[in-house]
Amino acid sequence: MTDQASAMLSREARAFIVLVSLLQALLLYLAWLGHDRLWWWLSPYASQVYWYTLILAVPTTMTLSVSRLDGRVFWQNALGVAVVYALLAGWAAWSVTGAPGIDIASVLAPFAITVGGALFVAWPFLQCRQDGGRWRATYPELFDHAWQNGLTLVVAVLFTGVCWVVLMLWAQLFALVHIRFFKDLFFDDKPFVYLATGLFAGLGILIGRTQQHPLRVARQIVFAVCRGLLPLLALIALMFLASLPFTGLAPLWATRSAASLLLGLLLLLVVFVNAVWQDGVDLKPYPRALRWLIDAALILSPVYAALALYALALRIGQYGWTDQRFWAVLAAAVLVCHAVGYALTALRWRREWLAWLPRVNVALAGMVLVLVILANSPALDPYRITVASQTARLHAGRVAPGKLDVAALRFDNGRRGYRAAVTLQQDPAMRTDSVALANLAHVVARQQRQTWLTNSQRKRLAVTTIAALRSQITLVPGAVAPDDAWYRMLLTSRFAIATGCSVRGADCVLLTPDLRSDGRHQVLLCNLGAQVYVSCQLFARDAQAQWKPVETLTFPRAHPGADDPVRADLRAGQLQTEWPYWPDVKIAGVKANVGSTWKYDPPAASSSAPLAPASH
Repeated sequence: MTDQASAMLSREARAFIVLVSLLQALLLYLAWLGHDRLWWWLSPYASQVYWYTLILAVPTTMTLSVSRLDGRVFWQNALGVAVVYALLAGWAAWSVTGAPGIDIASVLAPFAITVGGALFVAWPFLQCRQDGGRWRATYPELFDHAWQNGLTLVVAVLFTGVCWVVLMLWAQLFALVHIRFFKDLFFDDKPFVYLATGLFAGLGILIGRTQQHPLRVARQIVFAVCRGLLPLLALIALMFLASLPFTGLAPLWATRSAASLLLGLLLLLVVFVNAVWQDGVDLKPYPRALRWLIDAALILSPVYAALALYALALRIGQYGWTDQRFWAVLAAAVLVCHAVGYALTALRWRREWLAWLPRVNVALAGMVLVLVILANSPALDPYRITVASQTARLHAGRVAPGKLDVAALRFDNGRRGYRAAVTLQQDPAMRTDSVALANLAHVVARQQRQTWLTNSQRKRLAVTTIAALRSQITLVPGAVAPDDAWYRMLLTSRFAIATGCSVRGADCVLLTPDLRSDGRHQVLLCNLGAQVYVSCQLFARDAQAQWKPVETLTFPRAHPGADDPVRADLRAGQLQTEWPYWPDVKIAGVKANVGSTWKYDPPAASSSAPLAPASH
């Protein structure tokens, strides 16, 4: 669709954009409500994956591309997007279901990012087909649609944010005079929040679709910035490569972020080159010296790609495949192809600068779509690759059973990761280490990984009886089980440690030390399920013999493996006390804490000297 046609949208098309955005918001509200209230047709994660995928993909495609409601190709495109994304959602739904406690975000976040990016790449082709009735389109048309879509989405987000700022000001002004109606309506009424956001987003898309001149000015500003920065970026890239023979590659690998930095530079180079070349029409290239500088950076850009791939290969060789490394390799493969393609078009320069750029971009757009579909299907399943790699490292002896991150394997890799963790309990390599095997059993039995839960998750996993709570909180050797009053207090309290240990499958241990050495035992409850630290809550009886929380203790974990010494000592009930070096000081009944960690004592010879000035 041309700019003029976009600006001259019919009244029906304009109303369609706003109504579809409102319907999209309403369906998203129903998804939230069904998950919160455990509706049978929306509560399972599989239903939600389908629901969110189709609601976010199909209506957005329709609002960005509609020109006339009676267009046959327009409805064909919407139906095609619905079918393809329903199939992709089916595989994602399979991955996050069929096992308890899977970390949904670790599976669905890459899925959402990749299929969202693929949809953005596919939009220009769908829009060109809608305009001309054929898939093949000129590069200027594809380029114009891509930037128009991106800027329209930016305008929609900005317009929605500004509208909510105005509503916030509205609510706060009336709250000053104790009229809370608007504050409650705008921020506590969920249907209003969803529908207002949908209305604002629809109006923002409509503004982006119809106000072509301001968007074109904004686009030219962005292009001008990229045009000014591209020679500098090319110079930085060449200077860095020139320094490597003198510094060597060892400092580069020592950073542990070499691949991300190198790929980031390649990404900026790709974006800046495209912003400068634009659609190739009325191209005004740089002076010859700057063109040579940019061409040299493009010709040598495959070196950056090779270094990034080598850095990723080193990490995979040391620690095996993970889903994060899989997606990093996929992104690196796309950028490597860009680097090679841009290097070839820089070498083939004759009269027109970077004449092959359209061919490279169109071909790689198709490659991105194919890779995303394969990576979100059984063909290139990252979780199958991760599970096979980690178990192979264990069987080959490259990682000890206690060093294998079984929590990440069990929670972060969907259904396949859970099945692999269950199977590992019978694996001969794992059974050689009793501590690692016990930790694996704890991890498999846990119903959730995160220490925080949504309301619906808490309802679904809540332990409601004292007997059930007793059965899942492990008493360490030497500990004495507290009375029912303590368990009743834990069930009704709202402390983080209580909510974390009051759900099925929680990994919590209970110690009963005598920390004051007065013959009275306290209760120390520790949650071992957190990823980066172990949190404990100390309970003691008050003057009325009621259980009360005293203090929260936090212990950083050395590493996430099964042989973490903090967790191992807590499971064994090994706890040591250390009294403060300095006592508290009271003056006139007022107490002050010294609180100093300086433990210097004067030499023994001078300890008998009087605290008085020396006489001469």
